[in-house]
Order: sequence, then C-alpha cells, then structure tokens
Amino acid sequence: MSRRYFGTDGIRGLANRHPMTSEVALKVGMAAGKVFQNGTHSHRPRVVIGKDTRLSGYMLEAALMSGFTSVGMDVFLLGPMPTPAVAMLTRSLRADLGVMISASHNRFDDNGIKLFDPDGYKLSDETELRIEQLIDEDSAELLAAADDIGRATRVESAQERYIEYAKRTLPRNLRLDGLRIVIDCAHGAGYKVAPEVLWELGAEVIKIGVEPNGRNINLKCGSTAPEALIEKVHEVRADIGIALDGDADRVVIVDETGRIVDGDQLMAVIAESWHRRGRLAAGGIVATVMSNLGLERHLRELGLGLQRTPVGDRYVVEHMRKHGFNVGGEQSGHIVLSDFTTTGDGLVSALQVLAVAVAADRPVSDVCQRFEPVPQVLQNVRFASGKPLEDERVKTAIEKAQTRLGNTGRLVIRPSGTEPVIRVMAEGDDEQLVGTVVGDICEAVRVAASQEAA
Repeated sequence: MSRRYFGTDGIRGLANRHPMTSEVALKVGMAAGKVFQNGTHSHRPRVVIGKDTRLSGYMLEAALMSGFTSVGMDVFLLGPMPTPAVAMLTRSLRADLGVMISASHNRFDDNGIKLFDPDGYKLSDETELRIEQLIDEDSAELLAAADDIGRATRVESAQERYIEYAKRTLPRNLRLDGLRIVIDCAHGAGYKVAPEVLWELGAEVIKIGVEPNGRNINLKCGSTAPEALIEKVHEVRADIGIALDGDADRVVIVDETGRIVDGDQLMAVIAESWHRRGRLAAGGIVATVMSNLGLERHLRELGLGLQRTPVGDRYVVEHMRKHGFNVGGEQSGHIVLSDFTTTGDGLVSALQVLAVAVAADRPVSDVCQRFEPVPQVLQNVRFASGKPLEDERVKTAIEKAQTRLGNTGRLVIRPSGTEPVIRVMAEGDDEQLVGTVVGDICEAVRVAASQEAA
C-alpha cells in the first residue's frame, strides 16, 4: 500500500504546508492516539511530546496535544528536548507513545513528526499504515466521550531526568575534569541539556549554538556545518569540539587540531573499546552501505565484522535488534548504542569517545583516528522525471565501473527517498579511478534523464 504521510523518518515537510499543517497534526494525534489505546491499561493511556526549537514547533505541539486529548489520552509535554531523550522518557514514564516534533538537521522552515512505540523504538511500517488509514477517516468516529477527554501536563523534571541518564552511561567514577570542551548545539533541542551534562561531569565548557530564536536552528552551525566549531576549538585551544544537529541525535567531533572526525571513526573507537572490555555484542557492528571501506578493513584486522544495511537509521536499528548487535550507525554521526538508547544519541556517543580518551590519557586526535579512509567520491544527479537507472546506457556504465573497481573498491548507486536525485558513490584505493567511474556513471544518468525529459 502506498504511503500518503509517512516517509523513511516519520512525517516531514515544509511548515504550514501539507502535510506539516495544524490540521494534519491534529489528525495524526487523534489517529495515533486511537491506535495505541489497547484497552489493557490500569491507567489512562498516555503520550509524551518533545520538540526542537523551530518556530513551527509551537503550532504543531498544540495541534498534536489537542488531537491526543480529544481521543482520551493524557499528554506529557517535555518542551525542547533531544530526540533520544523523548525515546528514553517514553519508556521511563511508561507512556504508550512518544512524539518528537523535529526535522533533524534540516532548515528551520521544515518540520516533522516522529513517533515512538512504548519501548522507545520508531514505529513499524504496519503501525504507520494503520495510523494513515485512521487519519483519512471521519474524525467524529475517533472522539472520546466528554468525561473521557485527556489532560495535558508539563514535565518540569524532563531535563534533569535526561541529564542524569546521560551521565550514567559513562563508566563509574569517570570524570571530565581538566578537559576544555567546545559544544555546538546547532541552536537546537540539546541547547540546554548537552552543555549541562558536560559541565556537571567536570569539564570546562565553551558553548556555541545555544541561542535559538526559532529560525536559526542548523544555520551555519551544528554537525552539518562544523566550520564555526573548528574556529572556536582553535581560538580557545580546546581539547575537543562536539557538534550536535537540530534534534541532537547525531554528532560530529573535532579534535584538538581542528580535524573533523566522522561517524565511521567514532564507531571504530567505540567498537574497539567495547571489544577490549568484553562488551561488544555479536562480534562486530552494523553500518550502512555508505560507511567507508577503510572502516570495514580496520574491523576485520581486529577480528570484528561489519554488516551493512540500506541508508537510514531505522534500517540500522532493525538489523541490530534482529541480530543482537549493540553498536551501529551511519557515517553522518548518527550512532546507536543499544545498551543505552533505542535511537541515535549524539551526546551519549560523544561521551563514550571522551571516556576512551580520558582512560587512555591521550589526545583526541590520537584516539579518534583509528583507520585511514579509502578515497570516496559521492555525486548527486538531479532528474526531472522517469527512471534513469533503468536506461541501458546507465546499466552499461555501472557494469563497466564495477569491473574496473574489481575487488579493490565499492560502488553504491541509489535514488534518494525524498527528492528526484540519483546518488552515485564509489570508493577504492585508486583515487583517480574512483573519480573517473563516478563521473562516467553521472554523465550516463544525465544523458538518460535529459532524453526522458525531452
């Protein structure tokens, strides 16, 4: 069945345009509330709602709250909180459903609605389809009786709960005293809690990206634009820089030299550390097809495996749950440590890396460069219509590229799930060859796309 609302990461779109309107949010609240009223409660069904700092969050929060209470659910409002905090508090508060209002690393004028089940995991495709079916039904059929309407309560202790939870993910008695840390919160959901966690653990904290105004989330800051963080690390001679994204579920680290450390290197650091401590489960980690071949080779040398999934954290988490892994993630810095979290948590991931640096008493640049990445080239080709990947010339170009790369490289070609774009990625030991095969495939796609458009 085709989807009308849900994409690969909840419902997302331009704020105040379908489907990111108050009307749709109201219906999502009503529909999701009805689906998660299973009739087995000793208490009234409850839902927690968190958000990031986007201007449209006020509008969507109020609409969702109205929808949930109208079908008889009690609502617990968290205010601006990281996505992983919402997932954690869904479990902690024994809620039947969790909601995060965020478009993650996108611009402020986008927004989205992510839903979590009672265990803090993103919903299955089947559950999302059930909600979609109810969204389009007559709203009057979903309404509770007048005396069954739900109440809304603000959880004043939400920030303190998450701060304590994050601190407890570190080994006992480990402190960050003596470390100078720059934290860039992207003017987003982690702007209060993330610096506080680091400060309470003893670090000297320099904060940037902590003045949200509703419109500046992810604007020239955060994990997608770490230039300001690099500059500040140099300026204050910090030991480490940490950049979160708008909803704080991903992280990029900058070492004391100003060098960026991506998610592949961070997963290698954590996997090695956990492996030495006997904590790493299933003999390896889970990553996507976009993770660097250098990571795979590095893990192999350690006797560890790397299993790949399609791009998207939900695929990573599904594979981890099914096969018993406890470390997984994406090159972008979305890292899932299932001993602690059910979704990516940028702050908790950074704390694990800091724990390794502190225990080793070595600089971050030494700790975090675990392998030499092989040359990797990624290009996007936009097309107007049609299916250029089905063109014979494109197929031929892909076959030739695979032959030329042989066993020394990898080729990944995939259509974007959110826009009319073909993403072409190749990597291998020969940087010139990698660039050539990507260029050849992209040119074939452009030719095919232009002829289809004509």
